[in-house]
Amino acid sequence: MTQQVFVGVDVAKDWLDIHHASRGAARIDNSLAAAHSFAARCAKEGAWIVFEASGGYDHQLRDALEAAGVPFSRINPRQARDFARAMGVIGKTDRVDARMLSELGTRLTPARTAPLPPARRALQAQATRRRQLVEMRKQEATRLQQTVDPEARADISGVIVLLERRIAKVEARMTNLVAADPELAAIDRRLRTAPGVGPIVAATLIAELPELGQLDRRSIAALAGLAPVARDSGRRSGPRSIGGGRPIVRTILYLAALQASRRAAPFIRFRDRLQAAGKSIKAAIIATARKLVVTLNAMLASSTDYPSEAAT
Repeated sequence: MTQQVFVGVDVAKDWLDIHHASRGAARIDNSLAAAHSFAARCAKEGAWIVFEASGGYDHQLRDALEAAGVPFSRINPRQARDFARAMGVIGKTDRVDARMLSELGTRLTPARTAPLPPARRALQAQATRRRQLVEMRKQEATRLQQTVDPEARADISGVIVLLERRIAKVEARMTNLVAADPELAAIDRRLRTAPGVGPIVAATLIAELPELGQLDRRSIAALAGLAPVARDSGRRSGPRSIGGGRPIVRTILYLAALQASRRAAPFIRFRDRLQAAGKSIKAAIIATARKLVVTLNAMLASSTDYPSEAAT
């Protein structure tokens, strides 16, 4: 049986650093032509590519690999860095990162990243843009609180109004993209039967958490960044905390859980029970968000809507 060859690729804005177990290091341009040529060689060899999610700079590589049918794993940068530290590698350069990604593939055999259909990819781009605009609005709101000069405040307020209009337009694009695709529209309709899940929450989950309904409850909670991480040692039992996962998913689920824990009886009781047991408000809402994503995952897995209030 031939051993699977894992090729590590470190993605930068202008180039791709490549590490092949037998051929060593190489560097190519981060261009569509170079990526397609690389993908064709990988397809011929039967290689599996491992690279980090890199804020959009990896889209040409991903497009080329999908077009050539080359399997790849797009992993969380934090996982890659933790693996390198575990291997005793403290230094960080593009070539070192590519070598560590190749080694990670060989030792851990990460899950294959499923190709994104065009509709989901377009939706994901709009979800990313919305996140950017919301962050800009948050920054301007902070500046408004810190500014006393009337003219400066008026200018900042004008920018906030402009950003709110842009956010509304992007949200309209998101809902239109979902409505235009029968598969996404069906998922959207089902998700929105759950408390706290409106059109933007549903569209964001469809875009950023395509694994929803395909994994077990622990895996989906971890992917959403809502799984509690133990910090025990000996007789000491440290406080649990969340981390990792996809920040945009965690944020949107937190907001959805906040609404669900105010309006839906099962989630109200769940949050109240945790707070009565001494949990902080934030910890109780995070636990509610975890309960919500597990519920949504089960709904999609079983092709069932959220039960009516009378049934719960």
